[in-house]
Amino acid sequence: MLKNGFKTAVVLGGLGGLLVIIGGLIGRGTGAALGLLLGVAFTGFSYWNSDKLAIRAARAVPVSEAEMPDYYRVVRELTQRAKLPMPKLYVSPDMQPNAFATGRDPEHAAVAVTQGILQTLDWDELRGVLAHELSHVGNRDILISSVAAAVATGIMFLATMLRFAAFFGGGRSDDREGANPLALLALSFLAPIAAGLLQMALSRSREYEADRSGAQLVGDGEPLARALEKIEAGARSIPMNIDPAHAQAFIVNPLTGKKMQFSNLFRTHPATDDRVRRLRSGEWRQ
Repeated sequence: MLKNGFKTAVVLGGLGGLLVIIGGLIGRGTGAALGLLLGVAFTGFSYWNSDKLAIRAARAVPVSEAEMPDYYRVVRELTQRAKLPMPKLYVSPDMQPNAFATGRDPEHAAVAVTQGILQTLDWDELRGVLAHELSHVGNRDILISSVAAAVATGIMFLATMLRFAAFFGGGRSDDREGANPLALLALSFLAPIAAGLLQMALSRSREYEADRSGAQLVGDGEPLARALEKIEAGARSIPMNIDPAHAQAFIVNPLTGKKMQFSNLFRTHPATDDRVRRLRSGEWRQ
């Protein structure tokens, strides 16, 4: 847990460092402040409406306890054990086996599973998946990812300003005196890529932590390990129509089956076989 917390702090620090560097090239303090304020405003809306946005993107619908008593029973059992409020429960019509949790805090959380996962996993495996998702809620991962997204948004905005500076401003202002326009242009393209890679590293770290917390919650890593293997196989064979911005919320990347260049570099989730290995090796007990 301390190791993952350290990784989170390093990644957030790296994002903040990028923001300061780019902002300093645009203007002493003002560029960074402007980019950060814009990023906070943009991401703040997403943060406060994260549950609605994610549920809408997945086309999920609420289900009642009368409709799905086992779903409610397992989630209620896990939330009581984790001392969390009962979240709203949804089901998505997608046939790819998958699941996600969202919401700005435990009091405004939502958990969604797909029709595919309900048909693919048994309830022991689903318990492991739901424990993982509730761990995201308990660990306040939505807040952490929102902070990272706010800073990354600021970086992207400042990078756009930097491109304008390189093309039209050069080294005209005192803040950029002597700055090489080609260097400014290169940084304007490389900084957003670096910010994206740092965000992905943060996402992978939080997935490992949710695996660990979820296994501790049920007292066994095997059900989640089996579930991840089945979900990975389903994600590779059954497509899901979801935009990349929401893909990282799922327990396994729903775009896994799509061929992408440099897929390992731009991976938003840890490799499933490594997650399974950690769960079966008992690392979650540490």
